[in-house]
Amino acid sequence: MASLLKNLRPGVPSVHDAGDDFSYEYSFAEEYKGPPLGYSVPEVLPFNLDQVPFAPVAQSPPHNLSLPVIQPFRKTNAELASKTASVSSDHLSREQGDHDDDDDDPLNPKHVKRPSVVTFRHPETNEIVEDEEIVEPASGESSSSNNSKRVRPHAERVGKKGSCYRCLKGSRLTEREVCIVCSAKFCRNCVLRVMGSMPEGRKCVTCIGHRIDENKRGRLGKPSRMLKYLLSKGEVKQIMKDEMFIETNQIPAEDVIVNGEPLDWDQLTLLLTCSNPPKGLKPGFYWYDKASGFWGKEGQRPCQIISPQLEVGGHLQRNASNGKTEVTINGREITKEELWILKWARVPCDGTTDFWVSHDGSYMEVGQKNVKGHIWEKSTVKFASLILSLPVPSSSLTPAGEAESGISKHNIEQKMLHKYLLVGSVNSGTCTIYKQARLLYNVPFSGTELHNIKLVIQRNLYRYLGIILEAREIFEESLYKKSNEQHVGESTSSGTTGEIIDTTTYSISPRLRAFSDWILQYMMSGNLDEIFPAAAREYAPLVEELWRDAAIRATYNRRNEIKNLPKTASYFLERSVEISRIDYEPLDMDILYAEGITLSNGLSSMEFSFPVSAHEDSLDPVYRHDPLLRYQLIRVHPKSLGEKCKLLDMFEDTDVVLFSVALTDYDEYTVDSKGAVSNKILAAKHLFENIITHRVFSNTKFLLILTKFDLFEEKIEQVPLTQCEWFLDFDPVISHNHKTASISKRSNHPPLAQRAFQYIGMKFKSWFNSLTGRKLFVSLVTGLEPSTVDEALRYAREVMVWQKWDPSLRNEKSEITSTTFEASSEEKYNKL
Repeated sequence: MASLLKNLRPGVPSVHDAGDDFSYEYSFAEEYKGPPLGYSVPEVLPFNLDQVPFAPVAQSPPHNLSLPVIQPFRKTNAELASKTASVSSDHLSREQGDHDDDDDDPLNPKHVKRPSVVTFRHPETNEIVEDEEIVEPASGESSSSNNSKRVRPHAERVGKKGSCYRCLKGSRLTEREVCIVCSAKFCRNCVLRVMGSMPEGRKCVTCIGHRIDENKRGRLGKPSRMLKYLLSKGEVKQIMKDEMFIETNQIPAEDVIVNGEPLDWDQLTLLLTCSNPPKGLKPGFYWYDKASGFWGKEGQRPCQIISPQLEVGGHLQRNASNGKTEVTINGREITKEELWILKWARVPCDGTTDFWVSHDGSYMEVGQKNVKGHIWEKSTVKFASLILSLPVPSSSLTPAGEAESGISKHNIEQKMLHKYLLVGSVNSGTCTIYKQARLLYNVPFSGTELHNIKLVIQRNLYRYLGIILEAREIFEESLYKKSNEQHVGESTSSGTTGEIIDTTTYSISPRLRAFSDWILQYMMSGNLDEIFPAAAREYAPLVEELWRDAAIRATYNRRNEIKNLPKTASYFLERSVEISRIDYEPLDMDILYAEGITLSNGLSSMEFSFPVSAHEDSLDPVYRHDPLLRYQLIRVHPKSLGEKCKLLDMFEDTDVVLFSVALTDYDEYTVDSKGAVSNKILAAKHLFENIITHRVFSNTKFLLILTKFDLFEEKIEQVPLTQCEWFLDFDPVISHNHKTASISKRSNHPPLAQRAFQYIGMKFKSWFNSLTGRKLFVSLVTGLEPSTVDEALRYAREVMVWQKWDPSLRNEKSEITSTTFEASSEEKYNKL
């Protein structure tokens, strides 16, 4: 049915991609205007939907699949927990078996069903479907929360032994990748379909969020040959990093008991990230000597010396290692093997003796202050310890937890952080993109930041008023001179002498003139920022009176003639009365329109995560992104990069560089520090060249963001793109009614601004490829439209992993395909 409707769909322009970045094939429908045809034109006859045949419904699903069910959470009330829950879902049990129709639909591995305390009833068949078992914590068991423990799913083999759990093909000799949760095994054709982007390592999509099989903990962080074959080196490294440090894959903190007390997540993180963590840590009971760093299983002798002074677990018990020697070290009665080592080191152990041993092996008797010696001072003692399988201190031990205090959760928190570097030429829109991103992803501004933004907006308002007042004087002088010359001419011709005209449309009252002269005086001296908005309370009434004056309104109506008045000034001048008040609070649009907002000294940073969109919900789980992934957007002012971008070394771990170029800069010029005048587009190109050729970005992906498209649409109709010498070959064929055609929805020709955007994008792509031999991605952004900023940042997320889905870089056996944005060659757009 789907294929039939697809064939009947109206034709669209066809795109031919032969693996070349610069090839597009277009087809346009035009009305035939020629001699009459000698044959009948084929027609598409209408069809009746009732006449379309339908396949019969299958009686039972093939392969007896057990589909995954979302695990519900147990209610905290014990009385409500025993009740069964009824959930309406059409994914619990299906009657329609269509898994054999298309191999593109991924088959989930069959998991063994377990007795369940929660049941679900199918909404149509009323059939009971069992979910995973929910294990209730024992009454005497210590738990950090009231949440239930979910049983780890286990895959059940459907095909023959050694076959893939999805396609049921292969043998024992076939190379397979194993899920670290359910132990399902997949061939190289199915592993990426079943495991997707692997946000938590090598797990099935349905196993994400579950704890791993403890028997496979030793494999964490060790990539297989299959992954190295399917993915790039950077992707494999990131997957292994996620697999090692993701919180879900760590040992359950409450299952590690140290000195009689279960650990919490912070303590477990500290234990795993110290300079000398326990090796092969598994759930169980352990004892830990904070003073010396001795570590061992409860009831056994020490097996390792880890970092000392870690605040984990409870107090060390005397019988922690079940020693029977009546000799204690730091309150623990030692074993006979440890006693032999003390005697070998010539430590007096006659009778009942209590020693205090530090991390470096120095010892003293309890109650004494003098150090009597060092246990491991002699190499023979270390050799004897190795013979008796006792640990010896490592040279990397740090005293008193000096290194541990700064580690904390850094390693584990960094596992989900991907970095975007946002940079561009001056006034290219990077600040607006950054502010829009903070508003989009709910990263609020602090109280100090909002206060500084308010001061910047009010300061800009007085600067805009000063520009209006300066223009008013020019308009007044010009009109005054013109009126007097006309009046003198009329008086001379009539032979009468009239009075000189001293007032015009642009004249203001003496009170406002004094205020105007005062503002202009501070503007000329460059001290306007020091006066305003500090004096906003005093001069707010004058601002309101000034804005309501007819002369100021007449000047404002000629704002298009004032060249040094920014385009965003109109937004603030219209609200000058509100903004000049002392109780003014900036709105979101005020923050976006404001100029000169610097949230930090040349560098701004924010962390965010992408909310799940409606479009992503409709995608196959393989192609969805993990919503828990965190991203960091770093905005850097170009002047902060130093001469020839020498400070780019600090951003060597950047995943994607977002370079911003304003489309409206093609006819504007800038003056550098040496006094040389250059086109802004060419200056941005030079800055971009310094960044892309820097050694730290040799393997980094780049996304070119072309901004200010709304202003570009208006400007290109008045100023040709060839004003920039780099765009001299832009020569599209323009019809006499191209403006009308660009508005009409039936036109096959894109607007001039759209063609120019595609042309500029292709110029940068070709130039980038000639310098680096790599692919440049391009996105169009209007900073004041949140949807375009969101699309650009989500596109950067796709760029980060584009090699995984690009069919041109995958082997023939891969079934995953994707599409990427490509623009056609310059010649194509010159012919439009």
